[in-house]
Amino acid sequence: MKKFWLAIPLLSLLVHPAVAQEKEEKDDKEESRIENAGKVFKEILDAPDSIPQDVLDKADCVVTLPSVLKFAIGFGGSYGRGVMTCRGGSNFNGPWGPPTMMALEGGSAGLQFGGNATDFVPLLMSPRSATSMLSSKVKLGSDATAAAESDVALRSDNSGNKKLYNTTVSAEDIVFKHAVRVPPSAKVLLTTLEKASPKNKSNK
Repeated sequence: MKKFWLAIPLLSLLVHPAVAQEKEEKDDKEESRIENAGKVFKEILDAPDSIPQDVLDKADCVVTLPSVLKFAIGFGGSYGRGVMTCRGGSNFNGPWGPPTMMALEGGSAGLQFGGNATDFVPLLMSPRSATSMLSSKVKLGSDATAAAESDVALRSDNSGNKKLYNTTVSAEDIVFKHAVRVPPSAKVLLTTLEKASPKNKSNK
């Protein structure tokens, strides 16, 4: 299965043809997205040319965006929903915590990987990138200095969080304060991460 990495100062991004797609959305879309994200991430780690261990061990947060749809209108565009989970604590040295819903959207003049659906797995490699992602949009082209001209941006999906946790809660409180309980749908994702990378080995 074709994969490649983009080396980015603030994050590393794994992209490959979608390995898991839901035949149809469940009534509870947020729970379904988390379950699908767990399946996708597990399949990625099980692949022979998976995420390098030293990269995963230095990641503060992992974003999993299954089956991002791309469409050709003018310069093209992308749209997807997924989840982000981070290591706990102010220095991201704790166990992997509750997921926060994420959205990817926007047009692109260069960030085109071919095909109709792609799994995106950005790894946030610094506290700065994690904080930026939680509080605002992060453009994969300019803010993260990806090797492509792009208006595609990642942002917190606050409406998705409200539906998932049945309360108004910010992405920052989910990640930094663990203000919500881990939903059952996140079991596969968090179990996979804890087994693959239980400790943060970055030098912060």
